[in-house]
Amino acid sequence: MAPLTRHLSIHGRVQSIGFRWSLRAQAKALGLAGWVRNRRDGSVEALICGDAEAVEALTAWAYRGPPGARVDRLLSNDTPGIEDGEALSGFTQRPTY
Repeated sequence: MAPLTRHLSIHGRVQSIGFRWSLRAQAKALGLAGWVRNRRDGSVEALICGDAEAVEALTAWAYRGPPGARVDRLLSNDTPGIEDGEALSGFTQRPTY
């Protein structure tokens, strides 16, 4: 199966509760590459790359998030293949943007 790249924008109560750390841990457990960061508007943004089934699993997890999260809206955009060369070097947590 071809790799899939998905951009996520997660809105709700998703900052100051460990959402980024938890998403990063889930992504690593699923063997995904990419990054996650807080946005100044209070949302969390992520780029996830890898096997389509693993990308779907992480997206489903992101709809719930960790304990204490409240996800009101999740926007996603798919791109076939790898969109960002840096995303191939593991899964990182980036500074707020």
